[in-house]
Amino acid sequence: MITTTGLTKVYQSRGRDITALDGVDLHVREGEVYGVIGQSGAGKSSLIRCVNLLERPTTGTVTVDGVDLTALAGRGRRAGKDLRRARSRIGMVFQHFNLLSSRTVQDNVELPLEILGVSGKERSRKALDLLDLVGLADKAKAHPAQLSGGQKQRVGIARALAGDPKVLLSDEATSALDPETTRSILQLLRDLNQQLGLTVLLITHEMDVVKTICDSAALMQKGKIVESGTVGQLLATPGSQLAAELFPVTGAAGGPERTVIDVTFHGEAATQPVVSQLARTYNIDISILGAAMDTVAGKQIGRMRIELPGRYEENVVPVGFLREQGLQVDVVDDSQALDLVKEGAK
Repeated sequence: MITTTGLTKVYQSRGRDITALDGVDLHVREGEVYGVIGQSGAGKSSLIRCVNLLERPTTGTVTVDGVDLTALAGRGRRAGKDLRRARSRIGMVFQHFNLLSSRTVQDNVELPLEILGVSGKERSRKALDLLDLVGLADKAKAHPAQLSGGQKQRVGIARALAGDPKVLLSDEATSALDPETTRSILQLLRDLNQQLGLTVLLITHEMDVVKTICDSAALMQKGKIVESGTVGQLLATPGSQLAAELFPVTGAAGGPERTVIDVTFHGEAATQPVVSQLARTYNIDISILGAAMDTVAGKQIGRMRIELPGRYEENVVPVGFLREQGLQVDVVDDSQALDLVKEGAK
């Protein structure tokens, strides 16, 4: 549904070139919720603004629903008719709501329809339907100043849906909200994704947002995507930085004759007593150094750091047992063990 190829964006500041995007390739499948995560300055906002061409890319292409938006951009500063029409099928939700304080809630939702030339009666019907969809049917005549932050964001989402978009872009939509309100907005986005078949691309710096709502994710650093894939694929990827940050576990070996491993649980294995089975089967004492479990996309997923007695070569069979159960096992900070693992992979 959304594809960027070789996307770059270079800004000029005080005679210097500043690269915000550096050859970004992104593919978001139809109907999924895709999160782009990274720290401030990673290029996330530039990316999402290039997807709907609010920012013109320096080089590269952006394709949304089969339409090459960069080919429609032209050379002028103002968007042409074809680009405006294509943009009308892309909804945008902003961090700071961007509501007009002089207009009522209903009038704010009607604004895109007014710009599109929709008749007054149809605008009113559509706006009221959308407000009902986001749970604000009783706030139609209120003004933004009378709403809470979460209610304002719901109005912003309703307004973004006015043009019947196939794609919804969310630019840090929950970062200004408290945790409880954040959860309710994320649930609303997931509900809209499922009810309307929306493809949702969101950017965030919060790992909890990715865990709560995303089917797939990408990690951005210094204008580049350094990791991407479904959350399940990332968790199953040895050494995945994004997986480690989604489910952080810590703990060091208690001595030189110990083996520390990270075990990733997902699917049916997450509900099985695998660690206790391992202890009973091989009659070994296992220390749990840390664990992080959560529900992602309706499935229980997690990571656990455990310590086994003995060096790695003494634990090859127990580690093999864990892998036979469908678990991802990574050896932690043991150069000899890592050398043995590499030799075994050859």
